[in-house]
Amino acid sequence: MSALNTIKFYLKSVVFGSVIAGCAIYGIFASLILRIINKLEYAQFTVARAFYYGLGTTLGLKINIKNEHYLRGLPAICVSNHQSALDVYILGRIFQPGYTVTSKSSLKYVPFLGWFMSLSGTFFLDRKKGAKAKAVLEGALNDLKREKKALFIFPEGTRSATTELEMLPFKKGAFHLAKDAGIPIIPVVVSNTSTLFSSKKKTFRGGEITIEVLPPVPTTDVKTHDDVTKLVNKVRDDMVSTLKRIGYSKPSGGEEEDDDEEVDSDISSIDTKFDVIPPAKIIVEAD
Repeated sequence: MSALNTIKFYLKSVVFGSVIAGCAIYGIFASLILRIINKLEYAQFTVARAFYYGLGTTLGLKINIKNEHYLRGLPAICVSNHQSALDVYILGRIFQPGYTVTSKSSLKYVPFLGWFMSLSGTFFLDRKKGAKAKAVLEGALNDLKREKKALFIFPEGTRSATTELEMLPFKKGAFHLAKDAGIPIIPVVVSNTSTLFSSKKKTFRGGEITIEVLPPVPTTDVKTHDDVTKLVNKVRDDMVSTLKRIGYSKPSGGEEEDDDEEVDSDISSIDTKFDVIPPAKIIVEAD
């Protein structure tokens, strides 16, 4: 790891955090206006796109997405592999009008970011209060069906932070939600981004990320616990197979690439400081 790469990493980390902060402030005003004109479903979408274009322009990142039209089949539960702080940038491209996330309730009180999340329709869950969290999720499902929206979830539950073309085991919460609501699962597969970002090795490169959206998976015939387990396994198998096919994200020309990539298991630096737009997680997991 060269000193120059380390300096670049921290400089890009500052840019990353600054763009997040700016988009959160923009999101407060955008959400207020969209509430007034009854177009709140565009709140998280417009902020996500602002972050996507802002970060892509400043840090030389871009995304190639295949089958984007599947993302517009609402209502739905959208699931994707979970890798690193770059997932926040990736959400900026995946999100469509009507998409939202769940978040831990403590973020509601974070200045600017929490205000934006509250105004834009985020569902806040308190993992210490299971009954209350369950009620919030039930309300979220009703809202999804009534307003034809989508809830975005990372079923791995935590970042895999791996250099391998693999995923962690999926938790079942997202799939139980889809079953209970009778709405489809939309699987989204993102190429491995360890070639662009590593908090452990202090590397942060520009480059191209590939996203492939798989056909929606219906849940109308999913009735039992065993059915849910089979659904989870099928979706994960299809996503891993797709990941192995699309492979790794491609660093831009001129960007240095280390030969000895390591597992990015150290959640530090940018992962800790700047990943403040929360990955969407299901707090209530039904196994």
